[in-house]
Amino acid sequence: MSQNQRCPRIQGPVAVRQSRFPTALSFAGASVLAFLSGGAVPFAAAQLRVVEWNVTNYSGGRVPEFQTAIYGVVPSGLALAGRSMAPDAIVGQEFLSQAGVNAFVQLLNTAPGSPGDWAAAPFIDGPDTDNAFFYRTSKLVVSNTVIISAANGSTTLPPRHTVRYDARLAGFADIPGARISFYSTHMKSGTASTDLSRRLQEASKIRDNANGLNTNGSGTALPAGWNFLVAGDFNIRSANESAYQRMVQSEADDDGRFFDPINAPGTWYSNSAFRFIHTQDPSTTGSGGMDDRHDQILIGASLLNNTPGLAYVGNQALTFSSATWNDPNHSYRCWGNDGSTFNLSLATATNTMVGPAIAQALVTVTNAGSTSGGHLPVLLDLRVPAKITSDTILDFGRVRRGSAAIRMLNVSNSTPTGTWVNNGYSPSVAIETLTYTLSASFGFVAPAGSFNDVAGGGGNAHTITMNTSTIGNKVGVLTISSNSIETPGRIVQLVGEVFACAGDFNDDGLIDFFDYLDFANAFSAEDVAADFNGDGTIDFFDYLDFVQAFDEPCE
Repeated sequence: MSQNQRCPRIQGPVAVRQSRFPTALSFAGASVLAFLSGGAVPFAAAQLRVVEWNVTNYSGGRVPEFQTAIYGVVPSGLALAGRSMAPDAIVGQEFLSQAGVNAFVQLLNTAPGSPGDWAAAPFIDGPDTDNAFFYRTSKLVVSNTVIISAANGSTTLPPRHTVRYDARLAGFADIPGARISFYSTHMKSGTASTDLSRRLQEASKIRDNANGLNTNGSGTALPAGWNFLVAGDFNIRSANESAYQRMVQSEADDDGRFFDPINAPGTWYSNSAFRFIHTQDPSTTGSGGMDDRHDQILIGASLLNNTPGLAYVGNQALTFSSATWNDPNHSYRCWGNDGSTFNLSLATATNTMVGPAIAQALVTVTNAGSTSGGHLPVLLDLRVPAKITSDTILDFGRVRRGSAAIRMLNVSNSTPTGTWVNNGYSPSVAIETLTYTLSASFGFVAPAGSFNDVAGGGGNAHTITMNTSTIGNKVGVLTISSNSIETPGRIVQLVGEVFACAGDFNDDGLIDFFDYLDFANAFSAEDVAADFNGDGTIDFFDYLDFVQAFDEPCE
């Protein structure tokens, strides 16, 4: 066939300009426990740090003490040197007024070292001291405040409201996997039978609500699929108490079951085996000293460390150490309690966990609030979910039949490390490692196997090929199946065109000078159509192959 001989016209997709893909490294995801086995869990403003704190009759004041306790820096020479409590959410009890809540937000935002992005959920003034919830707006978006157990002053019913605060992770889609509810409770104190009965009522409301029941009128039930935890001053001395068992035991409906993240059941009161997790009382000695685990955080099943998405940093299967506060298997801590002062006031000058300044601030905060006993804060860290980013379309351009057709697919874990990883945490601990597989529709081929990417690692590059054995338009999809809670099945469009008469570059039915001109223009612009040999790179070999095709007859 001569140079001006017509050949069949084949319609194809519009060529899309495409830059070359850099080679990317593939990272194997490190497990939480593999990281933890190397040493103590680092304390940092990382992941999602949740703090439980009964602040003791707060209506304002105690500003420098609270600021030091929360953002004071641990001195050099200690295991946590250079770090601070630095929470992202505070579940609080014994707030007395809206003014007190406002004052607490103010001291959080003005503390030296604070990110200054604190806000408070709506405050509900009940018949006794009240709950409050504080959060960093860069980490959480709060959507709802619900009373799930109402108090009315009765001497046989719960003495205080139990409140649930609903939120989602900032920067994530508003879907169940990114949502988390925080129950705040301050249960009845005392050891009389009526006290135990009232605590059981409070615990039952929490468990029933987490099971999906409306416990205080229509619309108060925890929505299905949400993550949840309960934080509070339980006033419970033993895991055998019926109120505690109601929250943690297995039942016919286990949707709302809670778990102790440090797996430390037992009789906590006046038991030195639990001295590292005692929270009350840091300011007195003798029978009122550090001898109670009243303050706790319990988590729902979806937050256990072997579950995908948002999860506890630590191994819930392992009981917290009875020999050190610095248990490498847990992020859970009683802030300030180094375990050296069982049944005594909290050590200050010799405190090996937080140092003298922070320890003294914790004691002063307690003394200023009450003479009848105060509380240390409890904290834990939650790993945040992986996000997935990839190309949304791969255009193979116009490829001669029988030639190689290759494009590179970039896939990465895009959860921002700048938001969720700081001061000591590894990205593989602070953020869930992305795991995924690739599957291409007929006519295209993707590599088999499972792949991983740690956030901040640069992503992975995968070779995707198009079958060029037959001519015509090629259209398909590549599915990325991953552990991303937002897009577990991400779709990438695949398009291309296979030519038999490759020399007719502009597809006008003629092989002539205009084909040369159009190819040269595409080559200069690095248009994907100029990747004539389909190897994923536009270079001199494409020019040589085009010249050869121009001189060959159409089939």
